[in-house]
Amino acid sequence: MSYPGYPYTSPSLLPADPFDPSADAEVLRGAMKGFGTDESAIINVLAKRTNAQRLEIAVQFKTMYGKDLTHDIRSETSGNFKHLLTSMLTPLSVLYAQHLHEAISGIGTDEDVLVEVMCTKTNEEIRCIREAYDAEYGSSLEDDLSSDTSGTFRRIMVSLSAAGRDESMHIDTEAAVEDANRLLEAGENQWGTDESTFNMILCQRNYAQLRVIFGQYEKISGNDIEDTIKSEFSGDAENAFLTIVRSIKNTPHFYAKTLHDAISGIGTKDNKLMRVVVTRCEIDMEDIKSVYEDKYGESLAAAIEGDTSGDYKKCLLTLIGAE
Repeated sequence: MSYPGYPYTSPSLLPADPFDPSADAEVLRGAMKGFGTDESAIINVLAKRTNAQRLEIAVQFKTMYGKDLTHDIRSETSGNFKHLLTSMLTPLSVLYAQHLHEAISGIGTDEDVLVEVMCTKTNEEIRCIREAYDAEYGSSLEDDLSSDTSGTFRRIMVSLSAAGRDESMHIDTEAAVEDANRLLEAGENQWGTDESTFNMILCQRNYAQLRVIFGQYEKISGNDIEDTIKSEFSGDAENAFLTIVRSIKNTPHFYAKTLHDAISGIGTKDNKLMRVVVTRCEIDMEDIKSVYEDKYGESLAAAIEGDTSGDYKKCLLTLIGAE
């Protein structure tokens, strides 16, 4: 399966074949029945099945035992291991909706989560997230994003939540030159910045076309589009535009950096680490691992091993194909 902006995939997790959801449900019931919990058995099933397969197992578990698998997992495990397993048993669109809602609700806003999710998704993914958000929280994602953000950043979020990006992958070099010149006139070549031109081009043009636009921009101006964004914008708007550009230029590179940000420094940003591992292990984790090692001089597995522990660590390593 390919998707806009990244024409091939390299998952670390493939669908189990043969796959027997009833047998898996039985193993999980045995692992949680009676005194103590067999965490290894849980990992061996859930971390070696795709999201779609886990959801099938959950249906069989409920059918066979009249119990909710996620509820049982929550009561039998704890800490980050519990959160990771719960994430793995959640449909991806619902998982993203949950992370967005957590980022918006409460005191303050976690703009980094809004940027990471909204600036990297296809139209179809955003539509599914919007539906899940509405179903889970009874409110519109666009309305909530709009009421919790402001200025240029708000306009970016509203544009992306519309899920109207051209996804034709059609390339028009003449139009790319025109857009590159528009960006130049909207930024470097004038006093102040015409934010709406950057918003229109970066949020509407297809990924293949944008790569050509970035190349043309550098040819005309002598500057990388990223450097221009850094000099013309600041704060959340800068972060959002840079994320759009970087994820389009090189998707595995973007997620390798995101994982490094989650792992490096004091403490671990566990929500970010879990979100990226759970959502990318079925898409391009092998490429992400390769980029990570090249860029940071250690394997992703070694980084995770040094920063996590116990069953949480084992489950993450299994998902990335390192166990």
